[in-house]
Amino acid sequence: MSGLIATIERRPQAAFAVFLALHVVVWTALPTLLYLNLPLDLIEALTYGREWQLGYDKLPPLPWWLVEIVYRVFGRDVFFYLLAQATVIAAYAAVWAMARKLVGGVGALVAIMITDGLHFFHFTAVKFNHDVVQLPLWALAGYAYWAALRGGRMLHWILLGVAVGLALWAKYFVVVLVVPLALFLVLDPDARKSLATPGPWVALAVAAAVMAPHIVWLVQNDFLPFAYAEHRAKPFQQALDYVIQPPKFLLLQLGFLLPSLLIASPYLRQDVGPVDPAPPHGDAFDRRIVRLLTFGPVAMVVLMTIVSGRIPVSMWGYPLWLFFGLWGVQRGRALERRTLTRIVVLWALTFAGYAAAFVIQYTVIPRYDQHYRATLFPGRELGLEMSRRYRAMTGRPLAYVIGSMWDGGNVSHYAPERPRVLIDGKPSRAPWIDLGDLRSRGAVVLWTDGSDPRVLPPAFRAIAADAEIQPPFWLPFQIGGPVVEVGWAVLRPRPVVAVRPPP
Repeated sequence: MSGLIATIERRPQAAFAVFLALHVVVWTALPTLLYLNLPLDLIEALTYGREWQLGYDKLPPLPWWLVEIVYRVFGRDVFFYLLAQATVIAAYAAVWAMARKLVGGVGALVAIMITDGLHFFHFTAVKFNHDVVQLPLWALAGYAYWAALRGGRMLHWILLGVAVGLALWAKYFVVVLVVPLALFLVLDPDARKSLATPGPWVALAVAAAVMAPHIVWLVQNDFLPFAYAEHRAKPFQQALDYVIQPPKFLLLQLGFLLPSLLIASPYLRQDVGPVDPAPPHGDAFDRRIVRLLTFGPVAMVVLMTIVSGRIPVSMWGYPLWLFFGLWGVQRGRALERRTLTRIVVLWALTFAGYAAAFVIQYTVIPRYDQHYRATLFPGRELGLEMSRRYRAMTGRPLAYVIGSMWDGGNVSHYAPERPRVLIDGKPSRAPWIDLGDLRSRGAVVLWTDGSDPRVLPPAFRAIAADAEIQPPFWLPFQIGGPVVEVGWAVLRPRPVVAVRPPP
């Protein structure tokens, strides 16, 4: 251990590279080995992303596009998990670039290890989604904002605009970052000086240009995804919620931060043997910027909760704490060798604990309960069965599936033909589907929601009333879990006759 600590002290950048490599290897390997079916977020990404729309009915398209690109380039599920870790280490690289200049190389590594105590960066990041893709964009925005205010270089202002603009394509939640950054520019006396330079205005113009295509789509589609956001953030039910819900959100975030606080706890001790008795911590302006990046967005969430009267979602915490470790190190005393040793040990135990919990969650517990775990769903078997049965009945490859996002998405991913999905049987949810082409090529109608497998669900009758109901079949979960009862019907191909327009 003493040799390891000495190496970290001498070569913190190399230690950071090893940290990143370990992250990638462990958190790419674990889901690859233990997820026997893609999770819902990735199934959804593959269903939406292949359509290459500027917007969808739920969320912005960036992560779905990225998943589709990875699928087309590599074609194997392992690369989806590698993509998730690529976003995490990109976020850490941006934080490192800032922290190294403020607290030195060793302090920057400690800051990253403290932040890594949050499960958002490994245990749950493997399910690549809109929350995960925010991480590098928020981190890049924070770094560029600090660098622009400190150095005034136009490159950093442009980088800030690009990061903020892309963050909108990732998730509309970026507003809780942008508003504090803008307020700080106006209210902080040192930051306000930059308003007399072109930098902030160039950043604003660049962000607007990057956002423009999606904003135009939102206007043209009556801000369709916002309905999903309203559904997720449920309104308060009573006046008391204005007092209960904001502290409840903060307490949940504190719970998420407990492992990080544990890793940082050696700072509370006063051992001797300093490694670096006077590490660079930045001046008062630096500390104000770091404090803003650490607590400004979460304060904005609380304010929005009170103003909107809606319950915040705890998982919104994903990007909120990227700079928490840096804030802790910047406030701390000189980093001592014994303190560094304890921090490294506590981080390693936390990291190993998350990995062990992941293994237990997906190998041991499923053998003793009947909990529905999407990652153990028999999606491959379902896709192959639907493809085989449809070919046997029609003599044609399966081109379309009508079903829920989960049922249809699994068939779409695992069937050899990769059929397109008419989500929930609603053209409004998949306006890119040509209904004439669907009828001419036929489709499978599919449901596994527990409703009568011998009766076509009402949701599908408007689009597939003449579908032929087939005998149901059953598929077991891959480990434990319930047995999936599959109701299905075939919408046979129907020739489309072209009608010559009158002269």
